[in-house]
Amino acid sequence: MPRPGARPGPPPGLVLAWRPPRRECRAIDPSTLSAGALVGLYRRGALSPVEAARAALGRIARGNPRLNAVIALDEAGARAAAARSEARWRAGCPAGPLDGVPLTVKDNIPAAGLPCRWGSPAWPGGVPARDELPVARLRAGGAVILGKTNVPEFTLEGYTDNALFGPTRNPWDPRLTPGGSSGGAVAAVASGMGPLALGTDGGGSIRRPASHTGLVGLKPTPGRVPRAEGLPAILLDLEVIGPIARTVADAALLLAAIADPAPEDPLSRGIEPFAALDAAPRLRIRYVPRFGASPVDPGIATSVAVAAGRLAALGHAVEEGPPPFDPDAVLPLFPAIAGAGLAWLLGSLPGHPSPSSPALAAMAAAGRGAGAAALFGALDAMGAFRQAMALFLTRDCDAILTPAAAALPWPARESHPPVIDGQPAGPRGHAVFTNFANLGALPAIALPGDPVAGLPAGFQLVGAPGSEAALLAVGAAYEAAHPWADRWPDLA
Repeated sequence: MPRPGARPGPPPGLVLAWRPPRRECRAIDPSTLSAGALVGLYRRGALSPVEAARAALGRIARGNPRLNAVIALDEAGARAAAARSEARWRAGCPAGPLDGVPLTVKDNIPAAGLPCRWGSPAWPGGVPARDELPVARLRAGGAVILGKTNVPEFTLEGYTDNALFGPTRNPWDPRLTPGGSSGGAVAAVASGMGPLALGTDGGGSIRRPASHTGLVGLKPTPGRVPRAEGLPAILLDLEVIGPIARTVADAALLLAAIADPAPEDPLSRGIEPFAALDAAPRLRIRYVPRFGASPVDPGIATSVAVAAGRLAALGHAVEEGPPPFDPDAVLPLFPAIAGAGLAWLLGSLPGHPSPSSPALAAMAAAGRGAGAAALFGALDAMGAFRQAMALFLTRDCDAILTPAAAALPWPARESHPPVIDGQPAGPRGHAVFTNFANLGALPAIALPGDPVAGLPAGFQLVGAPGSEAALLAVGAAYEAAHPWADRWPDLA
């Protein structure tokens, strides 16, 4: 133990020597700390990666029976990885900026040695021998992989339940859903089962669940996070891998760890290497409170309006206006592409199985019936939309502000809320605000706003292609002015 009055540890970025964890820091519950805080404690010798892994595993043991966030746990692997990390910190040579940080991986992202079920009995599953590229990068950087998190079937629904593992529940109210398809991932982070999670976003699957659980979720530009050794791309480049975290700084740390271009992924070759900004730029923001006649929960609308005012107070030029596209023409492109992709996938599997979900069975049937002409029409329209949005977000404004979800969380076993603000809402009514960013190949960040009736509610900022650093910097400035990291659900 260091003597009283000893000098503080070395500055960030310089590791001189590892010291045994200080006794006074053991009163801290490591499962409540951010990734950045954990690394800072490792650097100073005030906490061990073994202690952090033990705390995360303990949180999983206590909370997972109720929440069903983690569906495949690698306790032995996590403990071994944490021990190796401790040895590296002891030697003063951590493998990367997330060395020793515990995290989870969404079940549609292959991780070597862990089952990959995609939430469906129709998927052959198995245990992959290789990591998908972002997971491989995290392992190489010393991150501690805890396990896989639950998803809806084929990650194509906006809540998290399936015939294999059952429903995932929201830590803020276990009667409710955390959303989907990254529902297990956000439930894990929001309940302290690791400060970070790797998720995917094909139509809002990171951003909406983050908003339902009080977290930060980033959907990157296609190619920003290179992909290889993954599952079949039934959503083409609409689906990307991105970070889920409690703080903007942690989301940036995770993105930086997985974002370098890679020769395996041609989409990544035209993307500039990710570099965080020192200060937030002043943005021209189009504030879009609703899409046409689509209903929005009044509490969410108020929360997002407050966020718009706060962004203006931070110096951004915020102007309310309509969406810069026709939602009725653009938003149906997503189910057209998803239906075709699902129909192709099922047709390629032995026996041509059907999904367990009736909604997905109907989606696949519609995809089969639509034919190639409909698919290519949707792809052509999507290409034109991408050009128009890239131009708008260069010439007319820098970001678009909307709610991240149109509804508060609903009962965990129901696929969607049938009514929003007293109006009937279809299966995608709660998700109306998010998939335009995927169709437009645009990065987007979901940030916590003011809670509504005791439940989290979020807003999103959608930027021009490649603008992740600006979105994160603006998010960090907003968080500094209006912090949320001390908001925790009742974890008793």
